[in-house]
Order: sequence, then structure tokens, then C-alpha cells
Amino acid sequence: MLEIKNIHKTYEGKPLLQGVSFTVQAGETVCLLGASGSGKSTLLRIITGLEEADSGEVFWEGKTLQGVPVHLRRFGLMFQDYALFPHKNVAENVAFGLRMQGLPKAEIQERVSEALERVNLGAFARRRVTELSGGEQQRVALARALAPRPRLLMLDEPLGALDRALREELSTELRQLLHQTGIPAIYVTHDQEEAFTLADRIVLLHAGKVEQDGPPVEVYAHPNTAWAAGFLGLTNLLPGKVVCTSPLQVETRAGVFTPMDDPSSQWSDGQPVTLLVRPGAIRWDAGDTNLLHGQVSDWVFRGEFHRLEFHLDSGLTFQFQSTNLPPGGKLQTGTPLTIRLAAEGILCLPDGEQANHG
Repeated sequence: MLEIKNIHKTYEGKPLLQGVSFTVQAGETVCLLGASGSGKSTLLRIITGLEEADSGEVFWEGKTLQGVPVHLRRFGLMFQDYALFPHKNVAENVAFGLRMQGLPKAEIQERVSEALERVNLGAFARRRVTELSGGEQQRVALARALAPRPRLLMLDEPLGALDRALREELSTELRQLLHQTGIPAIYVTHDQEEAFTLADRIVLLHAGKVEQDGPPVEVYAHPNTAWAAGFLGLTNLLPGKVVCTSPLQVETRAGVFTPMDDPSSQWSDGQPVTLLVRPGAIRWDAGDTNLLHGQVSDWVFRGEFHRLEFHLDSGLTFQFQSTNLPPGGKLQTGTPLTIRLAAEGILCLPDGEQANHG
């Protein structure tokens, strides 16, 4: 449906978007995930036609949108601040864009009712928006974006102003709503949990470039780089260098490790890499490879798993999760310990820039 092709944009003389390309398929929700300043919101404005790219093109169903004005693109846009009119009631806010289009009064009323029912606010039509909670205002803004029946819906951090519990509740509702309407959507967020809840596909932006593009499960299971892993909350990162390619072995300040090796990867002796150690990689059985030496910093029961904070002799701190207890039961803070890591829980990433910050 939508194709973004090689978009470049500078801001105050500095590159903001550097060759961004991705697609949105029919009925698909794509999350643009990245830190503040990565160019996410600017990219939305370029897609809507509110800003022009320095170079590159936006296509809809194979046709360029170059020169097509905002109102003819028929794209819906919802912002974090909602931009509701405080002097208008709920129905009037939802109807605003429809009146701007000059639609007949009866059709406006029909579309407003339909949009409010979709967001479970059918009984709120005459309420003032200033009387609503943050979550209810968010629903009004969403209804206003849906009422014109857009070909594409774009949401720019729409849950950013809400507390964590309400964000989790509404993100689940929003996912269901997007799937029910079948409207393709681009959802901008810096919150990876929100992205995992909503997205059919994640486009991870970093420094104005697409760092990774794929389904949430794939992006989380196989981050392309150490930066991607760290941004996704996978913080057990260990810089090192390749000392053997067959089998793959990596030397780090915590020792030499044999990670899971992807046959399609090509490594070279001396190549700087980063090892990603997954939280569930810890094993309690005996072995002589992939050993970590250190002491217990903290050991907490979290219901479905135990959380271990482990301070390595090399000075780093790792976080692990285990569903079973080690031999001897609960570990005490300060207990010296050697643990083994399963090879399938260690990923080798092709860079050595991101160090463990523990």
C-alpha cells in the first residue's frame, strides 16, 4: 500500500534521515521504534505531506505522492497531545474534519456515531472534552482520526502522556481496533513494550537510518547490532573479538566463549564483535565451556521465575532469569558462584561498540 523509498532530510544543517526505506502492507500495523531525535516524527510529516524530503519519494499503491497536497492524500494523523478543541464537545471534535470536507450533515452524524462506537464512547457524544480522563481524550482523538475513513492511519506517540497501566490497557485495545478496521497504520513510539504489543512489523530507527526491519519476534530474537539489542532492553552485552572461526570462539574480558553460530554469518579472526547473553541463558548443570565467574549481587523471586543479578570478577554486572533453583536452593547475596551459559543463549553481533553498562 505504502512505500517509503530512500528518504533523506537535513535539520539545521545536520542529517536527520539518511536513506530511510520501508513498506506498509494492506491491513498491517508498522511501528517506527527509536529514541528521541531519530527522525520518527519528521518521517510521518513527510508521509502526510506536511514537510518535504530533501530527496527520496513516497508511493501509495505504486503511484508517487510527489506534489499531492495533504487533504488529497486521505491519511489520518493522531498526535500525542491529541489537539482537541476544549470549547467543543466530543461529537463536535470528532466531526471537525468531516465539516472541513463539506460532507452533508446526515453523513457527518452517521460517521461520528460510527467512530465513537468503535472506541466505546457512544454515550459520551455530548460531553465536554475537558470533563474526560486522559484515556477518554485519547479515544476521542482516535475517533476523530478514524471518522474520515482514512486510507492510512498514522499515530505519533499517542499514549505517551498516559501512565504505564493505562498505556498497557489502551495499547491492547488499539491493536484490536486496528485489526478490526483493517486500516494500515504507522505507529511511532520510543517504548519497545508498546511496539511489541501493537506491531505486526517493527522498523527500528537509529541515527536517521533503518537499523532493523522485521516482525517483533524476529527483531527481539535476532537483533542485528549491539545498539539494537541494548535499545530493546537486552543489556547483557560483552564486547570482544573473534579468536577462532571454526568453531566460533570469542575472547572477552570475562573469558573465552563459544556462542551459537549462524552458518550464514561470516566471521574473521580478530574481528571486533559484541556478545549478547540472553537472560535465560543460565544453566546449573556442570560443564567446562561458557563459564562466568563472580558473585551474587541479588536474588529475587518474581513469581514465574527467579531474577539473579550477577557481578562478574571482571567488574561487569549481568541480569539473569531462571525458572528453577540452583543446587542447594536459594542463593545469598555475596555468594561466590560459577555459572554456565548455554551456547544457544549467546548471540554474536557484528560490532564491538556497545559495552555492558552494569
